[in-house]
Amino acid sequence: MKRIYLIAGVMVAIAILLFVNSGKDMTTYGSFADANSSTKKIKIVGKLAKDKPMVYDPAKDPNHFSFFIKDTNGEEHKVVLLKAKPQDFEMSEQIVVTGRMKEGVFVATDLLMKCPSKYKDEEIAIKSKQNG
Repeated sequence: MKRIYLIAGVMVAIAILLFVNSGKDMTTYGSFADANSSTKKIKIVGKLAKDKPMVYDPAKDPNHFSFFIKDTNGEEHKVVLLKAKPQDFEMSEQIVVTGRMKEGVFVATDLLMKCPSKYKDEEIAIKSKQNG
């Protein structure tokens, strides 16, 4: 009977440690203005500025990709991703970057892309049949 209590106690302690550690990794969503005034990691949602240059030279540094995004407030900044350029990056509708502002440049450690749905054409065709 005592062995069960010991195992249960260890499991509770592990659960508490996991809960405490998961709270440290949580970042909040914001804008470039929020990133300028904060030292914590922040997530910024924006759209790729396709008229600005994207620089990726894997021969020089495979973990350095720079581009520009415009946040939801319309503010545009250079972003440096400390990872390789994602495949089909230019096709993304929306980008979420996680990182910190350093000397006027947003340095991102993580990036998520929302790409156009491959079913968008099918959706338009179905809606036109329903309306027609």
